[in-house]
Amino acid sequence: MASGHVNRIKRPNTWLHRPMLQNVKKVLANTEPSTHGTFQTCPVSQMMSAFEGKADMPSRPSHFLLLTQNGHRDGPVVRPFSLAAPSQSAMLGHCTTVFFGGHMRRREFVTLICGAVAAWPLDARAQQAAMPVIGFLNLSTARPFMEAALRQGLSETGYVEGQTVRTEFLWADGHTDRLRAFAADLVRRRVNVIVAGGTPAALAARDASATVPVVFEMAGDPVKLGLVASLNRPGRNITGVTQLSSELVSKRLGLLHDLVPAAMMIGFLVNPADPRTESQMAEMQEAVLALGLQIRILNASTEAEIDTVVASLSELRLGALVVGTGDLFSRNSERLAALIAQQRTPAIYQYREYAAAGGLISYGASLTDSYRQVGVYTGRVLKGEKPADLPITRATRFELVINLKAARALGLSIPPGVLAIADEVIE
Repeated sequence: MASGHVNRIKRPNTWLHRPMLQNVKKVLANTEPSTHGTFQTCPVSQMMSAFEGKADMPSRPSHFLLLTQNGHRDGPVVRPFSLAAPSQSAMLGHCTTVFFGGHMRRREFVTLICGAVAAWPLDARAQQAAMPVIGFLNLSTARPFMEAALRQGLSETGYVEGQTVRTEFLWADGHTDRLRAFAADLVRRRVNVIVAGGTPAALAARDASATVPVVFEMAGDPVKLGLVASLNRPGRNITGVTQLSSELVSKRLGLLHDLVPAAMMIGFLVNPADPRTESQMAEMQEAVLALGLQIRILNASTEAEIDTVVASLSELRLGALVVGTGDLFSRNSERLAALIAQQRTPAIYQYREYAAAGGLISYGASLTDSYRQVGVYTGRVLKGEKPADLPITRATRFELVINLKAARALGLSIPPGVLAIADEVIE
């Protein structure tokens, strides 16, 4: 057979055959022949050379097993292949080795191979590109329950992880510079949607791109933070779910006052570097005035400062403590709850995680439900809706969690009225 014969085979897109064959030869040139059971194996590049006039196929195959990559992380997959099912020929696009046996004419095999290689860039790659990719950003350390909740929301819109959508979870472990680098990388790789967990992640995503759709989950006010034009009409490439946690500061103070009515001096732990702190402090000032209490602001913007401030609680003689909103505090929830418990200071926190870690009481939005809502919104964006047209959703489920073990350690008796409204009581 002449080396140019491949170009004369009458099939669609025949002009692609020669470049594709050359490309396959380059990619697979280092594949070594081997044996596998009763099948003889041969690199695809060696087959191509054989059909350009250098040799006949050793066993003139008609049935094959294709060792493919298929674009998955799981590695090679062995797939059956037969001349009787030529529609499977696109699988050769990801072929690294062919196992063959049986008999057929060389011209038939050449036709099959060429059709498969020509179809590769038009079919197989298109299928790979069809699966959308979501980039997830969060300043904190990995929290599996958030990942599970996001996937639950996606499934409610018809997207199944690994089947119809792929999500890359990027946790910055408290490093703001790493978070910004993650955001820039996601934009460079053109993910379909960025899910931003928390205010720092939302700000990083906003700064990274004005076009890539962003769906956030946060405790702050996205309007005051400059993320969106309004709650009803975001007007940009950004939408999401907000807890508006600053509005819950007065509610938390009221609950704490019910538990410790004799406490007149209340500490308020905040992170001055957090963009939500100013609004939280304004809300707290109004709340203490309404209850006739006094407040002492405690600042901590690093983990070391948290240790120092909490160690001074007993010396400050505070009657109780409100822990403010912030990624610094939430990613150190277990440690913070344990340190405050050692100081025997009654405290109220934002999320259930604190109470589960030994804190006295928590009141705030359910993060599990909020991230489920984010998953639903992300699915809607993947289906073609524009973030600018999706109103900012407010958290709808709030949790009051009381830790009775912590209450007993502090010598506190929880009022029946407070117990009655608790969503969860940890014994």
